[in-house]
Amino acid sequence: MNKAVTDGVALMPPKFEEGLNVWSNENGTPGTATYDTIPTAAVVPTDVDFGSCLEILKTDGEQQIRFTGETPILSGCYLRVTARVKAISGALPSVRIGAWAGQSGGTEVTGLTTVSTAKALTTYGSVVEVSAIIGSGPRTGVDFHWGTPVSYGHFGLDLTGATGGIVRVDDIQIEDVTSVFHRVMMDWVDVRDFGAVGDGVTDDAAAFDAANTAAEGRSILVPAGTYLLGSNVTFESPARFVGTVTMPDDKHLILRRNFDLPTYADAFGDEVAAFKKGIQALVQFSDHESFDLGGRRIEVSAPIDVADAAQTDTYEIRRVVRNGQLNVVPGAAWDAETFTSSASYDAGASTTLTAVANVANVPVGSLVEGTGVGREVYVTEKNVGAGTLTLSQPLYAAPSSQTYTFKRFKYVLDFSGFTKLSKFTLTDIEIHCQGEASGVLLAPAGETFHLKDCFVTKPKDRGITSHGRGCQDLQIDRCHFVSDEQAVPATSRVSVGFNVNANDAKIRDNRFQRFGTTMVLHGNGHLIVGNHWFQGDNVIDGPRVAGLVLTYPNVKSVITGNYIDNSFIEWTNEHDAAPAFSSEYSFGGLAVTGNIFTVNDAASYFSWIVVKPYGAGHFLQGLSVTGNTFKSLNGSTDRVEKLDDSIASLDFGLTRNVVFSANTFNGIGQNTINPVTLEFDQISEATDWTLDVSGYLPFGGRAREVESIVTENAITNASGDDVFAYPFATTEVGSSKNQISVSWPEPVKGRVHVTARVDRPI
Repeated sequence: MNKAVTDGVALMPPKFEEGLNVWSNENGTPGTATYDTIPTAAVVPTDVDFGSCLEILKTDGEQQIRFTGETPILSGCYLRVTARVKAISGALPSVRIGAWAGQSGGTEVTGLTTVSTAKALTTYGSVVEVSAIIGSGPRTGVDFHWGTPVSYGHFGLDLTGATGGIVRVDDIQIEDVTSVFHRVMMDWVDVRDFGAVGDGVTDDAAAFDAANTAAEGRSILVPAGTYLLGSNVTFESPARFVGTVTMPDDKHLILRRNFDLPTYADAFGDEVAAFKKGIQALVQFSDHESFDLGGRRIEVSAPIDVADAAQTDTYEIRRVVRNGQLNVVPGAAWDAETFTSSASYDAGASTTLTAVANVANVPVGSLVEGTGVGREVYVTEKNVGAGTLTLSQPLYAAPSSQTYTFKRFKYVLDFSGFTKLSKFTLTDIEIHCQGEASGVLLAPAGETFHLKDCFVTKPKDRGITSHGRGCQDLQIDRCHFVSDEQAVPATSRVSVGFNVNANDAKIRDNRFQRFGTTMVLHGNGHLIVGNHWFQGDNVIDGPRVAGLVLTYPNVKSVITGNYIDNSFIEWTNEHDAAPAFSSEYSFGGLAVTGNIFTVNDAASYFSWIVVKPYGAGHFLQGLSVTGNTFKSLNGSTDRVEKLDDSIASLDFGLTRNVVFSANTFNGIGQNTINPVTLEFDQISEATDWTLDVSGYLPFGGRAREVESIVTENAITNASGDDVFAYPFATTEVGSSKNQISVSWPEPVKGRVHVTARVDRPI
């Protein structure tokens, strides 16, 4: 690079023969005396060594010769000032390059090196050459390290030592020697050339900015050293880090042309710090929609507070983190915190605990445990001044006052510091929890958090937790969740794959392996499609536990195409402060279609679909179980469905819109079918035939309706005569109201096909 050639920058001062009025005997600044007014200086036109030159009688202890022109100092540009001198007569002085550094406005920049090492003139007539290199970078060979804010200089030489001697000075040369340090053909620029120091103390942000401006598409080299960046820095060109940078948490580094973890790891010298700074850049800058981890494995020794890393608490623009692994390093930082506090509860303020003792000690995001507390209830926020905690869900049967336990699990990625986060995606990420940590804690509010093609491996307590409504429209696609409780009996496991508090979750094509509970879903509008979850163990004829828990009665959801293995669907209303039925919709809006249900080595009382009301008066008002395959291995299962009435039963007199049809049953003691068509034989004459359809009716319900009665062959009386009268049916017969009576005008016998229902369609 040569600025005089490439950019037309004037560097070379005029020759002495062109006039001494531009040569000062002081520092060269405006108003200083020039040699055209000094009688002890003159131009010699024909020196044998120099041609035309300046001859001067040294009269001052430090005789200065300075070009009054302002020679520009440019970032990344290196200048060499050269002077040739010889003694003619008299005392022999020493000679050195001298300069004055100026900045915008004409003031001097002090504290800089402005003179080179002096050389003595030892003989008359011998030419001595002195030179000095001036540049913005502290490179080896640079004599005057002038960075920002120097913008120009006055250059020349100094004669020092004894006075009275006569010397001659050849024309002073100022040339661009940047090519000595880096050639134009090089495809990079070095931040040191723009004033970066790299001592970890000096703020090098301005030098980085200058290098970025000068790069013009070439890459930027950050050589060995530690570079403090005190303000935001953006590199428009590719960057290569040999040294590392350090900067305050609230300042960001944007690497536009290599926005990936490997480059950030080189920049910060630490992968976790690099991950945090990459996340910060992802949300602070609009040029990239995703941050690529480059397939790197990041060793994580403590929870990552994502909001703190991002330096924002609200973000709702699509952003993606992809392609890498977060691997937990065991240590005390992952230990769950447990607190107990007394508190009061009023169902009228269904998501608030009041008068909470030591409320400041209870962390937001804590799991709440106590009498009358349903599954997966968390602390969403706290008000220390008011002594209150806001809960993610109401409590179904909490006493007015009790002592609660609060457990704060530690998550690899903790988004709870956001007030609201939407449209955030993790893809092709493995969160390897090592049985030490939990996976992801969502923000308290937001929508469309998306986890796809990810692994959540061996979470200690939870895979994904929603402690508020940041799970609205949660999407989990093609992910693998593997628990850390593989060898633990199903009833002893405590882990949960994930939970949902809001609506419209899309859970598709995932695999969940041996969690205590795979998923706990509140809200409605969920699509559970194409998943495989299994929760078996090695206990022979052992009990099984719920895999999918629905905690909202009118769930308006679809469960289809799943492989539901050694666990059951449990449908409750445990997140209701007034769980008894009043004026709301009751249990309904659920379609269970085309699933594979299997169990092996389980107790015979196991069932795959369990309804458990937490309050009286509820009923079924819309349930479709169609096209499923139920199979029991290494033992038989009594029924595929059942009612858990340990807290409350259902009102079977209100059942409507329930369908169990087109299912297949293998190793099941009693098929469940509704509507069910059965063949009945009456072998002796009777006026009233009692038909038992109870075994087929779902959940032990009533025989509420008869759709049809069809006779097969002749109906005959005691005389053997055919009877052509049509019978009438009476529903809800017997003490349990689960039988049907078919009544004839006279005693008859024969065969009929009866279609009965546990419900009424409307």
